[in-house]
Amino acid sequence: MEWSIDPVAISFSGLNIYWYGILFAIGIVCGFLVLKAIYRNENVSTEELNSLLADSVFGMIIGARLVHCLFYDPLYYWSNPLKVFAIWEGGLASHGGGLGVLVVALLYAKKNNLSRLWLLDRSTMPAALLGFFVRLANFVNSEILGVPTNAAWAVTFKQIDMLPRHPVQLYEAFAYLSIFALLLWVYKSAKVVRQGSLLGLFLSLTFTVRFILEFFKEKQASYTNEFMLTTGQLLSIPFIIIGIALLVWSLKKSKVEA
Repeated sequence: MEWSIDPVAISFSGLNIYWYGILFAIGIVCGFLVLKAIYRNENVSTEELNSLLADSVFGMIIGARLVHCLFYDPLYYWSNPLKVFAIWEGGLASHGGGLGVLVVALLYAKKNNLSRLWLLDRSTMPAALLGFFVRLANFVNSEILGVPTNAAWAVTFKQIDMLPRHPVQLYEAFAYLSIFALLLWVYKSAKVVRQGSLLGLFLSLTFTVRFILEFFKEKQASYTNEFMLTTGQLLSIPFIIIGIALLVWSLKKSKVEA
């Protein structure tokens, strides 16, 4: 399969609207609607949700940018500090985006007298859904490329080169969509959602997927570390450990309460 779609979806009077922005916005809106439905299902006021949405987008972008600059290309940004603000040139790290949203969610929970784990558990479903749309956007943009392969389903990104590659963006996108479906099923089928269980499931599955798929991606960091693992894999390990620990803690806590 050959892929060469124009990343600009609409161009009007010098104004360009990109597919990336459209898909990102769709992911944000869909995630917001899911969280709103959860709030209503549990009879929680949705009055402050609009502020959570705006702050989460802000936190996601700042976190994603800072982690990219610090971990993926530190020497370049150390030499060109003003380029840290040039987000339009690309360079957002999903690990940092997650951390940015985490900080916003914790502050929001404190402000609105909500349990932090209650909110984080329920935020996992919008997060997984957003991940699906972001990776679709990466595919449209011909970025985060897979390594060359002779597989029958390989994709040639003609804007980059003529090498057939693993469509790793699609692998990751549909993995996140599957995680969203699983989290939603667990949430809807469980009589009582164990505190920390959804967050633990989300972290352990999402970053295990990320760790595995890094083997099929071209190197993204501008430097070579001393380990056999990529920067993305090294950043994923703490999230996997925290996710598994949360699952174990949630299971033990439920047994004690029983």
